[in-house]
Amino acid sequence: SSDTPSQRVQFILGTEEDAEHVAHELFTELDEICVKDGKDAEWKETARWLKFEEDVEDGGERWSKPYVATLSLHSLFELRSCIINGSVLLDMHADCIEEIADMVLDHQEASHELDDSVRVKVREALLKRHHHQNEKKKNLIPIVRSITEGTRKQSEPHLTVSLHLCVKTLRLKTFLLQSVDLHFMKKIPEGAEASNVLVGELDFLERPIVAFVRLSPAVLLTGLTEVPIPTRFLFILLGPDGKAQQYHEIGRSMATIMTDEIFHDVAYKAKDRSDLLAGIDEFLDQVTVLPPGEWDPSIRIEPPKSVPSQEKRKQPGVPNGTACQVEEELHAEHHGPELQRTGRLFGGLILDIKRKAPFYLSDFKDGLSLQCVASFLFLYCACMSPVITFGGLLGEATEGRISLFGASMTGVAYSLFAGQPLTILGSTGPVLVFEKILFKFCKDYDLSYLSLRTCIGLWTALLCLVLVATDASSLVCYITRFTEEAFAALICLIFIYEALEKLFHLGEIYPFQHTQRSGQTHTGIVSNTIFTVLASSCLHLYVHCSLFYCFFLNVTASAVSWANLSVKECISLQGHFVGTACGHHGPYTPDVLFWSTILFFSTFFMSAFLKQFKTSRYFPTKVRSMISDFAVFLTIVIMVLLDYAIGVPSQKLKVPSKFQPTRDDRGWLINPIGRNPWWTVLAASIPALLCTILIFMDQQITAVIINRKEHKLLKGCGYHLDLLMVAVMLAVCSIMGLPWFVAATVLSISHVNSLKLESESSAPGEQPRFLGIREQRLTGLVIFLLMGCSVFMTGALQFIPMPVLYGVFLYMGVSSLKGIQFFDRLKLFGMPAKHQPDFIYLRHVPLRKVHLFTLTQLTCLVLLWIIKTSPAAIIFPMMVLALVFIRKLLDLCFSKRELSYLDDLMPEWKKKNLDDASKKIEEVRNASPSCPSICLLPLFGVWWSVFKCTL
Repeated sequence: SSDTPSQRVQFILGTEEDAEHVAHELFTELDEICVKDGKDAEWKETARWLKFEEDVEDGGERWSKPYVATLSLHSLFELRSCIINGSVLLDMHADCIEEIADMVLDHQEASHELDDSVRVKVREALLKRHHHQNEKKKNLIPIVRSITEGTRKQSEPHLTVSLHLCVKTLRLKTFLLQSVDLHFMKKIPEGAEASNVLVGELDFLERPIVAFVRLSPAVLLTGLTEVPIPTRFLFILLGPDGKAQQYHEIGRSMATIMTDEIFHDVAYKAKDRSDLLAGIDEFLDQVTVLPPGEWDPSIRIEPPKSVPSQEKRKQPGVPNGTACQVEEELHAEHHGPELQRTGRLFGGLILDIKRKAPFYLSDFKDGLSLQCVASFLFLYCACMSPVITFGGLLGEATEGRISLFGASMTGVAYSLFAGQPLTILGSTGPVLVFEKILFKFCKDYDLSYLSLRTCIGLWTALLCLVLVATDASSLVCYITRFTEEAFAALICLIFIYEALEKLFHLGEIYPFQHTQRSGQTHTGIVSNTIFTVLASSCLHLYVHCSLFYCFFLNVTASAVSWANLSVKECISLQGHFVGTACGHHGPYTPDVLFWSTILFFSTFFMSAFLKQFKTSRYFPTKVRSMISDFAVFLTIVIMVLLDYAIGVPSQKLKVPSKFQPTRDDRGWLINPIGRNPWWTVLAASIPALLCTILIFMDQQITAVIINRKEHKLLKGCGYHLDLLMVAVMLAVCSIMGLPWFVAATVLSISHVNSLKLESESSAPGEQPRFLGIREQRLTGLVIFLLMGCSVFMTGALQFIPMPVLYGVFLYMGVSSLKGIQFFDRLKLFGMPAKHQPDFIYLRHVPLRKVHLFTLTQLTCLVLLWIIKTSPAAIIFPMMVLALVFIRKLLDLCFSKRELSYLDDLMPEWKKKNLDDASKKIEEVRNASPSCPSICLLPLFGVWWSVFKCTL
């Protein structure tokens, strides 16, 4: 045939599978026959492959660290020659190793390659005992040896082994299982089969004996493999003396090629010898050669963190080393079918409900996991702090006119009925700014704040409901990675900034305890030089170390003999010299700010350290995984206990102790009009429009980040259903005078990160594979239920220091920055080209274009920060919306191919959709002549025209 090996392999893999040729995961073992200390020969396990090679260390009596197998081309070509000239027995039926040995020898004898005397000796060699590295030798050798000797006595040159001997061998299964390495067994995937490679030299052979055997069905051959799994393949290579190393390398080549994803499938489906040769030839086409003068073959290559996909080898051939042309993804709907417009009223909402309903019950079942317990304990502490913090700021800004009960109620409702329950709701900075401006406006014009706020909230809820009805969430497809990253980076930086700002704010509450120094005391010790600064710093460090010494020994100022203290001891206890003796003013006052700083940074670093503990080399896998899952919660517990033991009066978490409105002059329900004029009900629609944009952008950008394809979500999303729940709860909270809650970006990202699923049974050396996110509703539900019950847990929560929660803030902000491509590109400005990571976009986009894209994004981020912190913060949502237009302008500077690597491609307006929308607008204009003419904006014009005219 003129077909290339790649084409032949594609044809083989394209054939239909039957029950007997379904590919399974393979465990491969290499055994070599050897004679030790003049004793009887035995098969000794020298290497094994589950994915990477592990060797038995010579003299070390242990397995080597897994590594990528490196093979010589010579051994691969010799393996190919073995398949050409040896016996290939496919789909053979056998119940024990004795039957397999007889089948192989019968085939060799039939081809006149074996005489009778040699046959007996070869058969004896094939039935020798197999010694495995992890085998318990006691009481095992005599039993196996007696059986092998019985086999030898009962065997005749041309007779197969008797059936009762196979049965007798099977009786050893239970006993042999005692020698199995149970820890290694957990690494083997369920349903895996074995591939045994038997090689070695025999002094009585004149020519090699080679056989490739595929059993059908796979059979458990007791004692042959170190793990009790059925054997599917055997490769046998026995040859004359003097070539042991050559046979060893051919055996390694066979074992390694069996672990190759493509040849592994070919071996299961091969119908004859030529199919196996085609698989070997295709493997040779893909091999990368390392020149001998530039690489030491004894170096063991570490397994890669991620193994590249081999799917391209199953497609029409691209030779190894040739750059594969990546087809540009120019399709418009990169967000999936969830954001396609239906053209029907509430069409998107109905599809969201239909999409999520089948998973509703599993959303609760999937939450029954220890990982979810760790997640909601972490998020509960993380959510309590911002809710109380923003609630406190809101209380200060509005003179306590708003209750904190809304967080629990809104979160529970959202967790039960939202389309994407992984999103965590919370108070956000832009909403707080809006509330402050509104309160100041009401105070200046003597209006009832809560009544006007209720009107604005109801109008906002109504407008959000209109957005749900008109499938406005489909506009989310214009929010690309450019906008997401700018917004997410801003929120992360806000978290980091506010965490540090709150720490500095503690300095106003607890002023720094300066030591009182007498000029006479220090005169003559050091001069006014740089040494003075250094000495002062060291002295200050010594002061605080002394303070801790006093804390732990419970030393109080009242128990100190002040007159006998030295200069350093006096300063360490905050004393001052009066004449030549040390004096003091009352009891000792601890440095609360210094202790708060220690708690703050200790929480951050310990959380980060424990979170990475999963990749540590210490402790078993389950222990490491549990420590990693509970990292933040363990850190909080340790810090709380440490703070309690030290006894420094740091600022603690304050939780309301009573379930009641925050002010006596307000009830549970707010009158929308109150003492305000009636026209304020209508006027409230104007600020409500701005608030709607704020709610929409804040909610949907966070939802887009959570629903990105790299999270591998399987249960779908529900943008329309999410917005509906936010709108409903917004109306409820407005009527009850509760805070408004919307998707909190950093909290939601932290929630998703805490629920990541990784493969448990990974092969030795293989990094755990990311499988997706544990999608469920229980964590969010329990978080907000506990938040509502916090009123009854005041006794326990009052011991949590606020600096610890601020440290959690900092950790969440920093950890959420990971995975944001913008920060990776930002680092490239300070990296020489040879030190830059091998990012995919650096291969296909010129570096100057990458820098231009990054600078544009950085400029937008700086502008967003300036606007947020300026008096013009009210227009912040409009600036977030402007990011979409700025991204559209980048189409003029970058090609679609470049943007496909740096960002997501924005959908193109389809002519049919434009025509349909134009017809609708004309119909509306004809029905309502007073409706003003509105030009079609490139992105939002059509929808806005229909929406405005409908109103």
